Amino acid sequence: MEHTSDTVNEGKLIGENTYTDRAAKYTELQLDGVKIDYYDAKNKVVHEIKKSDKMEAAHEAQVKYYLYKLKQHGVEGMTGVLEYPTLRHTSQIMLTDDDVQSIQKWEGDIMEIISREEMPGVIDKPVCKRCSYFEFCYC
Repeated sequence: MEHTSDTVNEGKLIGENTYTDRAAKYTELQLDGVKIDYYDAKNKVVHEIKKSDKMEAAHEAQVKYYLYKLKQHGVEGMTGVLEYPTLRHTSQIMLTDDDVQSIQKWEGDIMEIISREEMPGVIDKPVCKRCSYFEFCYC
């Protein structure tokens, strides 16, 4: 759904215009349905670029999930960098044992939801209107 999102496209433009050499320097990595735009294999760093920090907790969770997926594939010692170029702010992200337990719980919750006979109700929060999955939930 993200390929049709104006918000996602705007974020990509910010990243491409701010870090012009990044695409040549780092690798795009896809594994288990996850796409990591900027992976620095040499230094074992995942870079995630966002336009706003309004959903910083969700952004941190996204990076931690990337680190978790890499760890599942045998990559140890990974770190993440969450970058907000328009705010000139970066955050270091680490994956802790507590994070791994939380992520495993999320995955269990997701499996429980998708195995239900009925779809869950709509959350209907203000953030939903800007989500790239809006049509999926509301149509």
